[in-house]
Amino acid sequence: MKKSVFILEDRSILYINGKDCKDFLQNLISNDINKVTDQISCFASLLSPQGKFLFEFIIVKHKSGYFIDCEKSQSKEIFKQLNLYKIRSKIEILNLSNEFVVACLEYEKYLSMKNAKDIRGYTFRYREDPIILDPRNEKLGARLIINLEKLYLSLKKLDLKNDKIENYYSKSHKLGIVPKDLNKLQNKLFGIECNYEELNGIDFKKGCYIGQENTARIKLKNKLSKRLLPIEVIDGSISEGDKVINNNVEIGKILINGKYPFALIKFLDKNFVKDHIYKSKNGLFKILIPNWLHLSL
Repeated sequence: MKKSVFILEDRSILYINGKDCKDFLQNLISNDINKVTDQISCFASLLSPQGKFLFEFIIVKHKSGYFIDCEKSQSKEIFKQLNLYKIRSKIEILNLSNEFVVACLEYEKYLSMKNAKDIRGYTFRYREDPIILDPRNEKLGARLIINLEKLYLSLKKLDLKNDKIENYYSKSHKLGIVPKDLNKLQNKLFGIECNYEELNGIDFKKGCYIGQENTARIKLKNKLSKRLLPIEVIDGSISEGDKVINNNVEIGKILINGKYPFALIKFLDKNFVKDHIYKSKNGLFKILIPNWLHLSL
């Protein structure tokens, strides 16, 4: 039984409450808010009118409203964007980041808990606080959203020991799910190119939302030719904006550099070769394909 817990200090919690909060979110997000109940949470994104990536988050039902679990570096912008769309909606948007924290439990630990179910997004309460099996991929474990004052007592009762957040980042990167630096993706690719369909972040059956038209067109006309994929640096370093080239043909671009890099890749191009070692100005790297992403190459 793994006892590690990761305190995700780089996450923020917003709270949307009020009579119109459900309809308000339904008109904005890429997923269907009707899926979200006391027992199910969802992953969703907020796109530009053109369907480009802006923000992503996990939505959790809490009392009469919804928690928005988002990257801290994006939280102020999300808060501002939601308020721009608020207009006459009868809602309240609060930033509770100073009160609540997100802690991540290992998948095996989650499954050992009394009320757990092995269903992505499944949510139950532990001492009134929601525990959510990650709706993107169960291997990322479960998230406990809890008041900071209660955190360490709950971790003690659950027999959990604090682990380095870098270990969580590394696991997420190996799974092919961006762990941080989401701001580097803004307006640089379509939401559907972030693999949101496979990560349960898009509902193609719901009604209109911001960016829906281009998202649906790319899907229905089979126009998806680029995807966000993780990079494994073998030697040296890579830089944001580096071109990915093979046979003198550009097949992609590095969008996120650093320890957990990602690139937007033309995965259908004949010059994209799985397991090939690519060369940048200052390093050598591979493009990885997550096992949950079933590409016809």
